[in-house]
Amino acid sequence: MIVRDKSNSFSLLFAWYGTILPKVLPALVSVILISGILVYLRQEHYVSLPTVPAIGFTIFGVILSIFLSFRNNACYDRWWEGRKLWGALIATTRHLSRDTYVLESQEREVLLSRMMLFTHLLRDRLRQQESSIEHYRNTTQFDTDAFDQITQQVNPSQWVLEQMQKQLVTGYRSGLISDIIYNNLNQHTVALGNIQAGCDRILSTPLPFSYSVLLHRAVYSFCFILPFSLEANLGLWTPILVALIAYLFLGLDELSAELEEPFGLQDNDLALDSIVRLVERETLSSLGKEIPEPLKAYKGQLS
Repeated sequence: MIVRDKSNSFSLLFAWYGTILPKVLPALVSVILISGILVYLRQEHYVSLPTVPAIGFTIFGVILSIFLSFRNNACYDRWWEGRKLWGALIATTRHLSRDTYVLESQEREVLLSRMMLFTHLLRDRLRQQESSIEHYRNTTQFDTDAFDQITQQVNPSQWVLEQMQKQLVTGYRSGLISDIIYNNLNQHTVALGNIQAGCDRILSTPLPFSYSVLLHRAVYSFCFILPFSLEANLGLWTPILVALIAYLFLGLDELSAELEEPFGLQDNDLALDSIVRLVERETLSSLGKEIPEPLKAYKGQLS
């Protein structure tokens, strides 16, 4: 996720790192070159191509704008829902951390360590990656074989959540916690499960592929037709206006593609590493343990 000071509007005009411009630059340069070559050939009377009818071009542009707007809204909704789910995860871990003071200190530490491991594994599941969980080996108190097999589970984060549930059930059956305390703590594990289900829904249900392909092709077709439609009226100004219009359409198309998958590692994706570290810092502080440093943005990007 890009974290940048937006108070200086002048610097935003010339921002490069983290913007959409580097990703659309090759297509943008191609459109500008076509415009420049077309203007030169027309000015020197080497070619005389018929102008694209304005009415057809205008209708094409209006329809494309409507569908691009719809796709961008749909993609932003996915991004924002993902952020709300991870915001709910932060709130739930804080509630669980407070409500577990009724447990014995050792039991509380084990349960909260498993909660931290759950957030770690959920992030890895959503990003389809594997990162080291070795620092949780001792604090979670899983037997060696079970811990070594965590990442081999069909759903590692769900497996850890089940172990948290089993720990609470064991405490209830042995009389260490009452039914009221059990139900209260159980609500938090259910909330964590609902958050994972919501994230899985976003991850496993992207926008229809054919719809994205259709809009992508339409955007590029529109941008490459631009010079042939505008050159007759704009003359030497054609490359400049074509560049601005093409940048807008190509940029929106590329930006919606980034927002569609909010859990990845692209510039505008959610900062899941930072959220997981926040949960770890707050939980370890509650346990009186050593607190790791917060993650900091690198070149304006927070992972």
